[in-house]
Amino acid sequence: MNLSPESMEAVQSELKHFATDLNLSEDQKTRLKSALESAREKLDEIRKNNPDITKADVIAKLKGARAPLRERVVEFLTPEQLTKWDAEIAKAKAFLGYAV
Repeated sequence: MNLSPESMEAVQSELKHFATDLNLSEDQKTRLKSALESAREKLDEIRKNNPDITKADVIAKLKGARAPLRERVVEFLTPEQLTKWDAEIAKAKAFLGYAV
């Protein structure tokens, strides 16, 4: 992974949030960190390749990246954790202003 310090900080913040909310094991934290880093790398790539991109366009481009992230977390979250994950993602989507 070749993330900027700002991106690594964002991943750590997200990881801490989800680790607490979902009560993750150490293995789950490691696996989630990897998944979040991949997603953040994709976001950074979009921004790098499109320097004048709007927030709405970033969100549109990220829609395609959401499915692979969810597929990865399904592999290691319990059903209860996955329900909480989906609720947190839905809240984030609402905050960002786009439909679930």
